[in-house]
Amino acid sequence: MAAISCVAIIARPGVAVGNKVVPELIAWFAARGIATRLDEHAAHYAGSAQSYLRDEIAEGVQLMIVLGGDGTLLAAARAVGDNGIPVFSVNLGSLGFLTAITLDGLFPELERAMRGESRMGVRRMLSCQILRDDQEIAHYDALNDVVLTKAALARVIDLETYVDNHFICRYKADGLIIATPTGSTAYSLSAGGPIIFPSVAALSITPICPHMLTNRPVIVSDSSIIQVIARGDEDSIWLTVDGQVGQPLQQGDKVVAKSSHKTINLIRPPIMLYFDVLRAKLHWGER
Repeated sequence: MAAISCVAIIARPGVAVGNKVVPELIAWFAARGIATRLDEHAAHYAGSAQSYLRDEIAEGVQLMIVLGGDGTLLAAARAVGDNGIPVFSVNLGSLGFLTAITLDGLFPELERAMRGESRMGVRRMLSCQILRDDQEIAHYDALNDVVLTKAALARVIDLETYVDNHFICRYKADGLIIATPTGSTAYSLSAGGPIIFPSVAALSITPICPHMLTNRPVIVSDSSIIQVIARGDEDSIWLTVDGQVGQPLQQGDKVVAKSSHKTINLIRPPIMLYFDVLRAKLHWGER
């Protein structure tokens, strides 16, 4: 890891332990001559009047600390953008597939990271365009997934889906999930999608409660371009990115999803591998 002079800290709100952890982190870095930039929640825990917006907090820092669950990390991923800052994520949430570092291991793992002894997991993001009359009206980047679902009170929706201009089918379903390998253990997994090893260059397409029971999840190359055309009634379909941002779609809107050039660099504990996380989080049997 490059020499560190400034660290960003992003925190999940409403976590009691934050009042203890954030001041300890600031003091730990200060003792090493390293400055810190805090988002509004971290600043609240620290009792500081100075905070940075998340879309500005990554400027001039060499490391980002994320205190929270996977949702906090997903928000931090959009803040990091494509500047390659390593992300050190600590699980203060519940499930935590991505935030594998525990609170007990916070400072020992930080010591390892500062010595360059941690592993770095590189996770590619998903680019999503919304086209209306062939004009781009919105663009998003997702770490986990892009989801098209029915809006409130809507019936089953129609989603005409193509991969590399080859027609797959017209899904009649409650929705459709386009997920990265990182997102394969999120909403897609709950909908019956496959678990994809992080280094596999693939994307998954998983229907949500399809009308045709023969509609099954499909895995495609991450070099593929996935296009989904909204064929439902006006404003009956909602697009959501990483479960956090999104917008309604109109009849005929086209969602174009493909692998992004942007990646997120996650600092991982050297002793915990991917299948260790799966066993711990999914309660798979031990040997």
